[in-house]
Amino acid sequence: MEIARAAAELFMKHGLRATRAEDIARAAGVAPRTFYRYFAGKEEALGPLFAAGVERWAEAVRDAPAGLSVPDALRHAVVRTLTPGVGVRPESMEWVRSLLRLAEGSPALLRVWGEACQGAERTLEGVLAARLSQREGAAKGGAPGGEESGGEESGGGAPDSGAAGGDGADRGGAAGDAEAERVTAPGIRLSAAVAGAAVRVAVETWAAGDDPADGPAGPAPRALSHLEALRDFPWGGA
Repeated sequence: MEIARAAAELFMKHGLRATRAEDIARAAGVAPRTFYRYFAGKEEALGPLFAAGVERWAEAVRDAPAGLSVPDALRHAVVRTLTPGVGVRPESMEWVRSLLRLAEGSPALLRVWGEACQGAERTLEGVLAARLSQREGAAKGGAPGGEESGGEESGGGAPDSGAAGGDGADRGGAAGDAEAERVTAPGIRLSAAVAGAAVRVAVETWAAGDDPADGPAGPAPRALSHLEALRDFPWGGA
């Protein structure tokens, strides 16, 4: 992460074109060969910094109170991670703005940003699958065989191999497994993609303008507005 921070500081101070990989290595206190051991080029050096930022939002969804619905958990995470003074420092948001503006003029840096967002989307996919499984398990807790459905064991995108129907009804269990696969694969993946895009576009749109991060047109209000527009979206395919 020290290399990523050094790269960010140099990019913002001198510009992307004027900064060399060797300059980043020197600022980070490492040899150029060490730099190239981890990164193919200077743009890739920002990868860990981008990834840490976007992964923080996915993790905040995971850490939201268990009783919240998926839309409420998403909103909770937005407030916690995009509101200056709450879950992020104001100066960090200005870093985000500066770096995303640099990315708009650099295909290589824009690709690094996109890869970080895609990685966070995969994390969010697993987070949403776990939250929906927990809610479904709680809702079915009184049903026959519900305690052994294994809902909480369901992974990020795979069907629950342990759900066999507690009373041994083969056809019912097979149907349940098929439904679980339908929900936890394409449904969860689409939900993660939609939620990730709603927040990513909010941050990018804010970064392209001059609105303060803590104002009514900051990244958090924009993201909340996007999620509100998705009020009727079938999260998880349910």
